[in-house]
Amino acid sequence: MRASAAIAVLSTLPLLTNAADKKPAPEKAPVEKLGFEDRVELTRGLMAEYGTVKVLLPRSKKALEFNSDGTYDKKEWSEIAKESGPAARTGDLVQVTKITLEHDRIVFEINGGFKGGRKWYQGVQVGGGMGGASTHPISTDTDSNAPGGTSLALLFHKPLEPIKAAEVKKILAPVLDFEKHTVTEVYSESLPPEVQKAIKEKRVLEGMNHEQVVMAMGRPVHHSREPKDGMELEDWVYGTAPGKITFVTFNGDKVIKVKEAYAGLGTQVQDPPAKRP
Repeated sequence: MRASAAIAVLSTLPLLTNAADKKPAPEKAPVEKLGFEDRVELTRGLMAEYGTVKVLLPRSKKALEFNSDGTYDKKEWSEIAKESGPAARTGDLVQVTKITLEHDRIVFEINGGFKGGRKWYQGVQVGGGMGGASTHPISTDTDSNAPGGTSLALLFHKPLEPIKAAEVKKILAPVLDFEKHTVTEVYSESLPPEVQKAIKEKRVLEGMNHEQVVMAMGRPVHHSREPKDGMELEDWVYGTAPGKITFVTFNGDKVIKVKEAYAGLGTQVQDPPAKRP
């Protein structure tokens, strides 16, 4: 019995030794689902893009976390804003200055990141009118000491899969509106509702300036300028015969008269046909 017991013990030794010497299997590297072309498309489609801020963006050394389902911790963002101050307020225009594609997220540097200085567009004005007679500020934010940079991390909570830049912009829509990113659109939204409506309908109203008329109608086919009764009058003409002709008269940078007529054959200009009741 003792010999058989000893043999049984000895038979287990190799097994114990092998178990002790066995090394844990190395962890598998995460599988990259984004190909080279996917990364190029995302970078080209998002880098240097402008967006209008829809909620207050706080300055943050650590990237602000925003989930791909459109949610984020509003309380946490608010606490960060109290501690570090705002990077951009609602309505501000910001720019994506750097993009980093990580395993499960896309990190956006906004306006130069945490160390970014003043907003690039503060103090910049859009020239309007003939000879730059009229200018309009892009931003009305007078707090020139306000910092203008932060970072935003779009979290997918899983390995990044092929996705288009347009889809990423839609996901970020609750905080950044990339559809309103041009200077013209930002300026247009600052105009009175009736002027905005006229621009959309491609009409000219008395009181508009040169820039607003260009936004509504484009550049004129013909234009002329002459002094009259102490005024510097300028006429812009849109349209060609036969068809509707629109005459826009400026005094300086302000429209003082708009006339529409219909040109038939030759050079005859007729009044517009009466509208039926």
